[in-house]
Amino acid sequence: MKLSQLVYKSMRKNIRHYFLYFFALIFSVTLYVSFVTLQFNPAVMAATKESGSATAGFEAATYLLYFIVLFFVLYANHLFMKRRSKEIGLYQLIGMTKGLIIRLIALENIVLFVGAVASGIGLGFLLSRFFTMILLRVLEIDDVAQMTFSTAAFQHTMVVFGALLVVIVIQTIFIVRRMTLLSLFQANAAAEERVKPLNWLQMTIGAFGLVAIAGGYYLSTQLFAAQQVVDLFTNMILILVLTIGGTFLVFRFSVSFLMNVLRLRKKGHLRLVDVVAFTPIMHRMKGNAKSLTLIAVLTAVSLAISTLSYISYYSIDSQVKQSMPSDIVVYDEQGEAYIEALREEGIAFDVQTMRVKKASLYMEEIVEENLLNTPFDDGTALITVMKLSDAQKLFPNYTLEGNNVHITNYANVLAELMPLKTDGETTLYFGEQEQRVHIQDVYKDAVATIPLTDGGPVMIVTNALYEKMPSLQQGEPGYVALTSQHLLHIEDEQQLARATALYNERNLKDLRYNVTDMNGETRENYFIQRTFDEQHHAALLMFGVTIFTTAFLGLAFLLTTCSILYFKQMSEADEEKAAYTTLRKVGFSEEELVRSIYVKQAFNFGVPLLIGLLHSYFAVKSGWFLFGSELVAPMLIIMTLYVLMYVVFMLLSVRYYKRVIHDAL
Repeated sequence: MKLSQLVYKSMRKNIRHYFLYFFALIFSVTLYVSFVTLQFNPAVMAATKESGSATAGFEAATYLLYFIVLFFVLYANHLFMKRRSKEIGLYQLIGMTKGLIIRLIALENIVLFVGAVASGIGLGFLLSRFFTMILLRVLEIDDVAQMTFSTAAFQHTMVVFGALLVVIVIQTIFIVRRMTLLSLFQANAAAEERVKPLNWLQMTIGAFGLVAIAGGYYLSTQLFAAQQVVDLFTNMILILVLTIGGTFLVFRFSVSFLMNVLRLRKKGHLRLVDVVAFTPIMHRMKGNAKSLTLIAVLTAVSLAISTLSYISYYSIDSQVKQSMPSDIVVYDEQGEAYIEALREEGIAFDVQTMRVKKASLYMEEIVEENLLNTPFDDGTALITVMKLSDAQKLFPNYTLEGNNVHITNYANVLAELMPLKTDGETTLYFGEQEQRVHIQDVYKDAVATIPLTDGGPVMIVTNALYEKMPSLQQGEPGYVALTSQHLLHIEDEQQLARATALYNERNLKDLRYNVTDMNGETRENYFIQRTFDEQHHAALLMFGVTIFTTAFLGLAFLLTTCSILYFKQMSEADEEKAAYTTLRKVGFSEEELVRSIYVKQAFNFGVPLLIGLLHSYFAVKSGWFLFGSELVAPMLIIMTLYVLMYVVFMLLSVRYYKRVIHDAL
């Protein structure tokens, strides 16, 4: 018989096993092709041409996606080879050499790979238009995504998957070469590691795993309490070691220990669910601790990255409003000249003019916790001061009397890492004078732009106290050349476009102004003050591309981890078929067995998911404020999507188990 005929018969005989491997290949190629192709779509290229970071982000995501695909296909090939171990052993028994077996399997792989790549490329090009439409919707671009064939994407795909085929063949050679005849017949029933009965030492290690994870979570809540950058990185490494190491110990020892305790409490009176669900879980989870740890960590990483990206995207409006509270902002005399030009052009607008002064505030009395480790000279820090009547132009609900003050413009990083007391007293220093003030409220509201505040907070004081404060002169510590802002709101879109053009013609975007620090040294500050629409568009482009790429990679991670779990459950179902045959013979019905399978699969999928959710929650919670202003809604949305995807794969595995149980008799 020719080798080609043997390949054909072998593939026809193993079509049931090949389906799993073929699906993995098609899935990988489809994901990769669709992502690479959309980058060359004319609509996407036109939308992202202004952003170099978008192009760099796509390139980085492409390499990361290839790593995901490589990992997934290699794992699927390893699992496929494991399921065919007895067949390979039989080939050796009838006299086939390992070299001939390798050529047989390599030929099968090439045939499968060519078919999968061809199918995946076709599906990928079709799906690329769908993903392009999603990206344009995320970027709020009203354009039609055309179906395009990219020669560059096709060539890139062929090179990448050609290299992947070489890697798969090398992996196959390595697996076949290192396997003995006896191990081939036992490979399908072998776990990742030999499981031994639990002893007290292992029980103690299992308990330590839970403690290690809890310790990692606690350190994550104290991450920014580090006194130096070196301590910050040390804490981050320690958190990773504790959580990942603890996760492995939980799967390796803790789950088995808890299951064993439950069994001992039953004193031999076991139900069907104990036999069908808990006993296999106890041994399987312990033996497959490495892969389950990897799945939980990958789930946590992809979930955390997706959540942080969505926080950035979800917070675009609030973030832009925080730094740009109106359509256009202009300053001082240049701003007044611009306003006069708008009137000459006949453009209708509303304007609120606000003036500010600088003073020093004794911060140590009102700072609850200085996690930023900000040093204060003599306990004081420079602060921007605005009078109440100006602040009420934006927020009419502000009220103050006597020595009461509001602190506002206090959001995100400042509010999280250096929270202020909302009912404390401190001293305000201005000129040669000082005034005790009472902090009535601390707000996140934006009342002044970054050039006026230098990114710091604003103190709202009564008009009487503001008028009593002297204005700093050039060269005095704390002096800032900009002293007033004009917030313009233009309702008509066509007039807004003309006002923006006039703003750019006068080159008001490039701000250059002198500031004098507390040491009396004067320097020139440079700031780009875009309009609200320009700033919103820039943020939308940056964070929109980021959320799309991370969501795509998160989807790839999620489908990869869920598919690996699903493949493992398929293998376990085939291995346990004899046990189901025995249970059916002694009188248990299909319905009873299936109910136990639901419990088993809920545990198999639920434990890695739960650990991944907890890991990602504490990872996101430790530094979410660096990415945006909203936490709860983005986190709940992303977590819900991940849970739903795990539930879908769990139900698919239950369906496969039902078929195995049905065929058991």
